Amino acid sequence: MGYIKSRLMQIDYKWKVFLVVSIGLFTSVFDFHSVVVALPSIATEFDTDLPTVQWVVIGYGLTVAALLLPMGRLADIVGRKEIYVIGFIIFTLGGALAAFSTGVNYLIISKLFQGLGSAMTQGVSMAMVIAAFGSNDRGKALGLTMSVVGAGGIVGPAISGFLVGYAGWQSVFFTTAALGAITVLVSILFLKNNMQSNNGTTTFDWMGAIFSTITLVSFLSAMTMGSRAGWGYPLVSVSFLICTLSLVVFVWWETRTDIPLLDVRLFKQGLFGFGVAASFLAFMSTQSIRFLIPFYLQLVLGYSPQMVGWTVLPASFCLVIMGPLSGKLSDKYGWKMFNIGGLVISGIGLLILSRININSQAWLIITAMTIQSMGVGMFNAPNNSAILSVVDPTKYGVVSGFLNLIRNSANVTGIAIATAVVTATMGIMGYPPSLSALDDSNNAGILEAFVQGLKITYLVGAGFVFCGSIMSIFGAKNEKDIHLP
Repeated sequence: MGYIKSRLMQIDYKWKVFLVVSIGLFTSVFDFHSVVVALPSIATEFDTDLPTVQWVVIGYGLTVAALLLPMGRLADIVGRKEIYVIGFIIFTLGGALAAFSTGVNYLIISKLFQGLGSAMTQGVSMAMVIAAFGSNDRGKALGLTMSVVGAGGIVGPAISGFLVGYAGWQSVFFTTAALGAITVLVSILFLKNNMQSNNGTTTFDWMGAIFSTITLVSFLSAMTMGSRAGWGYPLVSVSFLICTLSLVVFVWWETRTDIPLLDVRLFKQGLFGFGVAASFLAFMSTQSIRFLIPFYLQLVLGYSPQMVGWTVLPASFCLVIMGPLSGKLSDKYGWKMFNIGGLVISGIGLLILSRININSQAWLIITAMTIQSMGVGMFNAPNNSAILSVVDPTKYGVVSGFLNLIRNSANVTGIAIATAVVTATMGIMGYPPSLSALDDSNNAGILEAFVQGLKITYLVGAGFVFCGSIMSIFGAKNEKDIHLP
């Protein structure tokens, strides 16, 4: 025991932080993919429909997105280790409560509680890593964390499918709770207490937290309802109106308070503003692939669920490899070529996907998805590194939470836009404008209309990504004092 302890003491502290964050990130990604896989079994268990049980995931996602900014800022003030550990304690308890759920409403409430803990951990994990690695290795650190996220995306569905099939859906929540408990233990063991630098600031922007939460919840609710109930649904219009008004108040307040939740003046710097916009467009376009390709592979090409998993696997592996590689290289050669080049490559992958038809071969899909994933993997870590390079270290927590928020919001927006384009195309071609119509897979006309919608979606996605590359060019032109060694 003494030998093990002495060996642990010899490990560089930054790698201890990376180990802690890696376990936590893997746990978060595993949890998300596991719950998605378990939803059909949960619906059967509680004798409810899939749209109802999907609020287990939707409610969790809304909670995380709404609280990322406040929790990131709170971590900058109170301490990153403290918020991270408390967050995973809440996450673990939420997972245990979910496992013992006796009804779908109880399960949704448990996941909302777990979402609070997840927001606390996601809002601080990136900040801890970049603070430990330092500015010279920032890209490397961010790339390594992206590889962990990619690994979780690969392992999560496989393990969760096994758990649901052989031990029931409850085993998924028990597993995530156990992983959360492990994260708490290693965090207490390895993390130092002084993992923040707030310059003595202890004031929390409650007004900013309230209006940022209202803005995000109303926006994400509108996007979610719009893609399901239709964009003319009254609650969608009301939600967009609330989002607009609360956003205006939030920006007004943040420019006048002495200690803002998020310093919106950062957007005046081209490197920050254009980088955030490019990131949003990149994730929005990527999510359209992840959401719609399984429908295409199973219902149009007739692939089994197992074959779908094998088809998307190369793209996931590519993301695992490209993240740390581009991050490390960007520390040495600068971020510009990776930001711009990565988005161009991603756009090429989307253009290839826009050429699919009802008889496309698997190699075409795999090639296109791998190219697109390669581009996103090349872009993400260098872009985040460039954004964070203009941020004061005392605000790493809130900005890293903001970057996670951009990713989550872009994912929801991407699904909503992709669904809207596909269903609108189906309606124009004379078929029911709903993805549920695809259950009639014997109707070749419906499948053809769906594929036409997919092609348009991926063309639109390619356009968004190419716009993101142009924004990265403008960000590079606005760069003044940033030159990574």
